[in-house]
Amino acid sequence: MFANKKKIGYLVGGFVLVIGLGMYLRFFASNTTFNEAEQWVTIPTGSNFEAVKKIMDPYIDGMGGFENMAAIRRYDSNVKPGRFLLKKGMGNFGLVAALRHNIPVKLTFNNQERLEDLCVRFSQQIEPDTTQLTSVFRDSLFLKEQGFTKANVMAMFIPNSYEFYWNISAITFRDKMLKEYKKFWNADRLAKAEKVGLSPIDVIILASIVHKETVKKEERPRVAGAYLNRLKQGMPLQADPTVIYALKLKANDFTQVIKRVLFKDLTLSSSYNTYVNIGLPPGPIAMPDITAIDAVLNPEKHNYIYFCASIERFGYHEFAVTYPEHQVNAKKYADWINSTGTTR
Repeated sequence: MFANKKKIGYLVGGFVLVIGLGMYLRFFASNTTFNEAEQWVTIPTGSNFEAVKKIMDPYIDGMGGFENMAAIRRYDSNVKPGRFLLKKGMGNFGLVAALRHNIPVKLTFNNQERLEDLCVRFSQQIEPDTTQLTSVFRDSLFLKEQGFTKANVMAMFIPNSYEFYWNISAITFRDKMLKEYKKFWNADRLAKAEKVGLSPIDVIILASIVHKETVKKEERPRVAGAYLNRLKQGMPLQADPTVIYALKLKANDFTQVIKRVLFKDLTLSSSYNTYVNIGLPPGPIAMPDITAIDAVLNPEKHNYIYFCASIERFGYHEFAVTYPEHQVNAKKYADWINSTGTTR
């Protein structure tokens, strides 16, 4: 009798052990197929569990155990869109848990010249596509309410690193970017903009020219000071970067590289050509970084009106107060560039 009970105990214990081992394998044993340490997946808005299974299929070894775990944890009826991180060796319990944890995107952008290109950059990092993003940023009611135009709405974007959920809607993304823009224009910056006689949008427009004019951050306050001196005197800015932008706009080709502005280009009919128009162009010609913006807000005080590229300190400029002084510097540069054979 005792032997039979003992035998039954062994059988029950073995049965429990087998069940326990099976549950462990089904719940916690590795069910991933990828070799990398980590794998990102995105679940689009509106996805159901069938869609999730198709997305997960390349990354998991057995679908049955994953389906069971999803049912146990009620994930199969409560799918969440977003961006999720899978780790090599995860079991079904860990995989389902990972799909509940939406991880934000650290969105970055800079060096864009047009809204279309910027929206392409955005769409590579968040769910809304280029068309959706372009549409909300060009919405006429939004532009009117916020004091932007289609030409200057690019001034709203301050290059930086921002955190958003991947599945953010286009409108919510737009509104959050507007909030960041307003936060950037704090009381201190607004006071400085007023001091130099420019609106925040005009500051960005001028900063975009300064940004394109020199890559030397330490020289930007001096360049900004020269442009502000021209504006105060009612002179045209005569900024070559605006002519380059106008040429690209006319050709509808912003991929081309223009290294030299020719005399014939200076008469190009365009609202962006600051050789033929007084004042600022209608919108930014680039996305200025914060150093260029701060250069306009904190310009170097001097009497310089003119400047041209230096042939002795490449990347920098030679500045002049009078036009005859400038002609000397300009001739040196023209002679040098002609000697290089650069035609465009």
